[in-house]
Amino acid sequence: QVEKRLELVKQVSHSTHKKLTACLQGQQGVDADKRSKKLPLTTLAQCLMEGSAVLGDDSLLGKMLRLCGEAEDKLAQELIHFELQVERDVIEPLFVLAEVEIPNIQKQRKHLAKLVLDMDSSRTRWQQSVKSSGLASNLQPSGAKADALREEMEEAANRVEICRDQLSADMYNFVAKEVDYANYFQTLIEVQAEYHRKSLALLQNVLPQIKAQQEAWMEKPSFGKPLEEHLAVSGREIAFPVEACVTMLLECGMQEEGLFRVAPSASKLKKLKAALDCCVVDVQEYSADPHAIAGALKSYLRELPEPLMTFELYEEWIQASNIPEQEKRLQALWNACEKLPKANYNNIRYVIKFLAKLTEYQDMNKMTPSNVAIVLGPNLLWPQAEGNMTEMMTTVSLQIVGIIEPLIQHADWFFPGDIEFNVTGNYGSPMHVNHNANYSSMPSPDMDHADRRQHDQARRPLSVATDNMMLEFYKKDGMGVRVMDTSWVARRGTSAARKASSAPPSAQPPAPPAELPPTPHSPIPEQSPEISAAPSPPPTSFGFPPGTER
Repeated sequence: QVEKRLELVKQVSHSTHKKLTACLQGQQGVDADKRSKKLPLTTLAQCLMEGSAVLGDDSLLGKMLRLCGEAEDKLAQELIHFELQVERDVIEPLFVLAEVEIPNIQKQRKHLAKLVLDMDSSRTRWQQSVKSSGLASNLQPSGAKADALREEMEEAANRVEICRDQLSADMYNFVAKEVDYANYFQTLIEVQAEYHRKSLALLQNVLPQIKAQQEAWMEKPSFGKPLEEHLAVSGREIAFPVEACVTMLLECGMQEEGLFRVAPSASKLKKLKAALDCCVVDVQEYSADPHAIAGALKSYLRELPEPLMTFELYEEWIQASNIPEQEKRLQALWNACEKLPKANYNNIRYVIKFLAKLTEYQDMNKMTPSNVAIVLGPNLLWPQAEGNMTEMMTTVSLQIVGIIEPLIQHADWFFPGDIEFNVTGNYGSPMHVNHNANYSSMPSPDMDHADRRQHDQARRPLSVATDNMMLEFYKKDGMGVRVMDTSWVARRGTSAARKASSAPPSAQPPAPPAELPPTPHSPIPEQSPEISAAPSPPPTSFGFPPGTER
């Protein structure tokens, strides 16, 4: 039984030794220094460290490369130690078992077989000598020759006995040492476990450092990221894209006709969004294209994982908008506002206050609270499980407009108190920092006709692309305007009357603004004699002088 197992154990040991040797990444049989140079992990660590030196520690990528390079180098050292231990405690003993110990026993077995043949040969010769002597079978052979043959036979038998004893001892030793042979594999698992424990400890030690570097790095993308995460990383109360876009629009876009409705250049919008993601904005570059700024603000609000007015309160907003009585409806909307998380409340307050300020210039920008709610409402609130797009654009959007419009109309009641739009003071022109206290870059909605005309002529010229786009817009029979509420001239009256009608009450929800009978008319100046004869001048935000030259 032992002899049968010998060959099987030899085959298994030889195969295991061969495969285990192939698992070694370093060169077998050399010292640690030479092994380290040929190790793939060492090469990777050197590459990372060289990359870190090229990029420098002042960049996040350079810091990451340095930390990872140091970690990979430590892992390489642990791997070298592990392979040396496996080689010493497992691979070499398996080699001795398969190539030395078992072959020695097998050689001993072959030697025994040879001795047995020699003994049989000696016995045969002695027996033939006895027969040839002619003596009786019961008599011993005599003579020197017979004595020599007998001694040879006895000596051969003695050698067989000694060899058989030695072989038996080696086989018994082999059986007894099977526990030691099995221990080689236990040692392999223990060494591997220790190696992985040390490697894991190294990785767990460096991982917090890597995360700390990531979290400490301020230049993180903001588009498509949760609002709370962006505010926590940047240490802000108002999201960076929101503040940057709003303050730039306060500088250059409040009189822009169709703001938030006219689509910007796709390339400009893409560039501005990428710049906002890097927290770098060139105010002068985008001052000539307010539609790109407005488009970036809409994109940021729409790309939030959760709308600014939250999924959790979506049903409450919708139910509030369905209340027929205005006072109860406004009170329900106010209650929903108060339930918003702090971060969402601060940002929706900021946006609504800005939109309310934008509607103060509706004489020029044609953006009434209703129109603003139509184009921006779906970017502030949408259902969590969006179904059919057509259905959403009809029923849901109408309900959302019914939520956003009163928020804009009664912004000072929903969000009492003044607001400083340029919180950080980094995005406006040097001349106008506090837009809330002294907004001198735009004409007042109550400005005299002659003063406003002079101010309009002094404004910056629009880009050619914007001029052509807006002129084309008017040539196409008012396409895109008909869906908007353009009866604000007759319905709202002067700016002063609008302000008086929307003054916030002290305790109760505001009463609906007094409305005059609407007299619909075309928004196109050339087709509206009534408007051209009115005291208020036609919009001149196209950058062209009024009158026949237009």
